[in-house]
Amino acid sequence: TRRGENDFDFSSADNGKSGLYPPPPMTRLSPNGRWDTFRQAPLGSAGNERKGNTYYGIRVLVTDGMDAGAMEQLRKDGFEVVEQFYEPDQLGAALKDFDAVIIRSATKIKKQQIDDAKGGKLKLIIRAGVGMDNIDIPYAEAAGIACRNTPRASSNAVAELAISLLFSCARSISIAGHTMRENKWEKKAYSKGFEVSGKTVGVIGYGRIGRMVGDKCQALGAKVLSVVHRTKPDGCECETMRFVTMDELLSQSDIIILCAPGGDKAIVDAEALAKMKDGVVIINVSRGSNVDEAALLEGLNSGKVKAAGLDVWLSEKDPNWALASHPAVSCTPHIGAGTKEAQKRIGAELVDIVENFG
Repeated sequence: TRRGENDFDFSSADNGKSGLYPPPPMTRLSPNGRWDTFRQAPLGSAGNERKGNTYYGIRVLVTDGMDAGAMEQLRKDGFEVVEQFYEPDQLGAALKDFDAVIIRSATKIKKQQIDDAKGGKLKLIIRAGVGMDNIDIPYAEAAGIACRNTPRASSNAVAELAISLLFSCARSISIAGHTMRENKWEKKAYSKGFEVSGKTVGVIGYGRIGRMVGDKCQALGAKVLSVVHRTKPDGCECETMRFVTMDELLSQSDIIILCAPGGDKAIVDAEALAKMKDGVVIINVSRGSNVDEAALLEGLNSGKVKAAGLDVWLSEKDPNWALASHPAVSCTPHIGAGTKEAQKRIGAELVDIVENFG
């Protein structure tokens, strides 16, 4: 029978009869959503307790991989961790047998998967990363499933990639390297770059990642503009950084870097491009949906856009290959959080979320 909200799970077949200390615990999910652990004392040792938390009987599904050290820590803590990717039409049914699921961008949990998981054990969805547009959060929460992410862990890695893509655009590093591998010496063609110092950089989305991008651009000698999303962050504005309107940002920026959450409408579309400077450089490390890819490609072909650096795409299964192969585009396959340091931080944050859920 499937475990109910107040039923016990036993950690092993002997159910504490072996006399081993510490004995296997029994774990249940309390009505307030916290993992509650109860330890059954072994025969002849009534009253003995083990210090620290253990979480035997709680099943965690990892669909898109996670830091090996973090996964091992969860297993040491007693969680049953299963690493398995499921196709969308199979995922929901599989989730019935897990208390929590950890996903990255490859896995999407939408209405269909949530409906298929109803009546099961699932109580927690964790996005290992920042963006949560691959989860139908309102629908999940209405079904009693909590949703979490790891917003702090990968911010610096994404910000550094934004700057890397900017440098690649500034000095034609991607296409110059490509022609070198074709045994072509194109020094004259790629000696017309630009320096970031002295430029105006518009950063759209001034949260954790955006602020780090802004700080790094200022350190390189650029002036930074941004727009206020909800409330103006404290301690940001100075001689080299100020908040302006969106139209002012679009018209005054030499470089535009997207760090904003995804929405229903593209931020960079034909209308926005028309307001930008000729020869603008566009960097996107946010969400593919923030850029109208057809409009960007047209801008690159016309020369309106000098160069673009893209880490995110409208479709990851079938990216816009015409855009990716454009000689003025420096691109990566959504690797913003892909550093060893960031993955360790994400892993540690995942462990903390799972252990302290509720």
